[in-house]
Amino acid sequence: MPEEDKNFSVWGFIKGFGKLLVGMLLLLQGLIGLVMMLLLIGVFVSFSNGISGAKPGAGPEIPKDAALLINPNGVLVEQAEYVDPFEVLIQDAYGVQEPTQIEAGDLAKVIRAATSDNRIKGIVLDLANLYIPTISASKAHYVAEAIDDFKTSGKKVYAVGDYYSQEQYLLASHADEIYMHDKGSVVFVGYGSYSVYMKSFLEKILVTPHVFRVGTFKAAVEPFMRDEMSEEAKVADRAFLGSMWTAYQKSVESARGLDAGAISNYADNFNEILRGANGDMGAAAKNARLVDQLLSRPEQLAAMTSIFGADKTAKRLQERQLPHLSAATPADCDGDAPNVAVVTASGTIIDGEAPAGVAAGGDTIAGYLKSALEDDEVKAVVLRVDSPGGSSFASEIIRDGVLALKQAGKPVVVSMGSLAASGGYWISAPADEIWASPTTVTGSIGIFAFFPTFENAAAHWGLNIDGVGTSSLSSLYATGLGPLEDDAADVFQQSVEDGYRDFLEIVAEGRNLDPAYVDTIGQGRVWIGEKAIELKLVDKLGDLDDAVAAAAALANLETYDRVEVLEEPTPFGAFFGSAAAKAMVALGFDESRTRATHSAIRKLVAQVENQARFLDEFNDPQALYARCLSCGR
Repeated sequence: MPEEDKNFSVWGFIKGFGKLLVGMLLLLQGLIGLVMMLLLIGVFVSFSNGISGAKPGAGPEIPKDAALLINPNGVLVEQAEYVDPFEVLIQDAYGVQEPTQIEAGDLAKVIRAATSDNRIKGIVLDLANLYIPTISASKAHYVAEAIDDFKTSGKKVYAVGDYYSQEQYLLASHADEIYMHDKGSVVFVGYGSYSVYMKSFLEKILVTPHVFRVGTFKAAVEPFMRDEMSEEAKVADRAFLGSMWTAYQKSVESARGLDAGAISNYADNFNEILRGANGDMGAAAKNARLVDQLLSRPEQLAAMTSIFGADKTAKRLQERQLPHLSAATPADCDGDAPNVAVVTASGTIIDGEAPAGVAAGGDTIAGYLKSALEDDEVKAVVLRVDSPGGSSFASEIIRDGVLALKQAGKPVVVSMGSLAASGGYWISAPADEIWASPTTVTGSIGIFAFFPTFENAAAHWGLNIDGVGTSSLSSLYATGLGPLEDDAADVFQQSVEDGYRDFLEIVAEGRNLDPAYVDTIGQGRVWIGEKAIELKLVDKLGDLDDAVAAAAALANLETYDRVEVLEEPTPFGAFFGSAAAKAMVALGFDESRTRATHSAIRKLVAQVENQARFLDEFNDPQALYARCLSCGR
């Protein structure tokens, strides 16, 4: 038998065995699915009082003069990823779980609804399990504003906790009284931007980085080119980090009635302040009037009980449980009035489709905009942007959707979240109005392309690339283990420069500015919301609610309904997920037991998954990116 026939037979056997194995797995999966479906029917009947027994729209019973316990457990985000309960319980069973995502808008909505709810006497903030990323400062400020609005009703807000992180304290500072454990602490570290610079490291491991960029301040690729931060990057980062720190200090000092500069003094002289308190961090915080009382957990519980009574809310406070409590029906609804549609582009902008909360898929967001365009009830659109940018091609697909809405006579207002940089600004520029928060990070008008090649490492290990091609660019077939030839590199650089010119024209056209002026404020530099107004990159400061009202005004709507444009799970999918979750619990899958034994595995899988997701986000068909990596991810 010829050698190639033998190889073919061996390969054919491997493929055939693989198909057989996959087939058996699919059959097994089908059988398990059938058994689960039959089981779920029984489970659904036994749990029917929990699903269908309640009155439509009925929430948990709230006693009179109750405390609304705000005890979020997860990461504060703009848009949460849809969670399939069945998938979550499967992950829990194997000890793999990602943190819950808490939408800032939902948190603020519940607080504002409690303002006019006569059953709610006050709010208790237990922020121990809330994680607020540094770059999400504007989201924390938004929730803090909702707390201030609640206080105007005359109702009190109390913060309780063992200790407070810097971000948690921003919310806690807006409470009327702050209680902290006597062994707790409040430490301010300010804001910083640090990266690992790997030029020398890449040289040592024989990796050749290829970087193509336009923009003096486009520092996203500096870690691959340098061993230290450039002065241009330091200037840019100091500017926007300084603005964020100033906004933080003003918010806390105003809320606590502290003198201007008190927070900066506490942060810069903490060693001396702590020495004056004999090393007692709790006492140092109280002496600085950052907290009102230092109390143990039982004492905090007793204090809340004396104010609100010994009810279930107090019990939940003691047990540190997340309550399932809703103060009122959300105000957003789709009634008979004309609609202002809100489309959210949250996360890295990538080519193609992406689930909500995972990334801003160009095709997905464009599809939402198209739905708003074709819906006669929609009279105006608010594009909520919370993104560091990403694929320039996907950004252009989204921008096309914005332009189509404007051409149809439907006003488009952009509401910037914590981030609207690079591609996030690309899709914002053509809007009729742009609203941002004072701490929004925006701008970063620049383009880059990057990929590594491994020809030196390959040669070191005895791997050699050779072959023939029909044009001067055919060598691209070998690029990777082979070098990037000069002709190919020139193509990339020209493409990047053209992309930057396009970016300048897009901003100039959308904002009625001269391209030369845009270039002076571009060059990849990031700006904070307050400064962006001065530079004419942003029109007004305000939150999402302000942007919705502005869109309605542009459409001449006196009354309107605010609707979210978002793909919802099918009723069957929602039922199956809910019923499956109950079935998994009934079968004895205990989260606490598996979590203890698989925590290391869970952390490892989460790290690998996050890194893989980060790499997947670089999928532009032309390898061109308008993205601010230094803004966080």
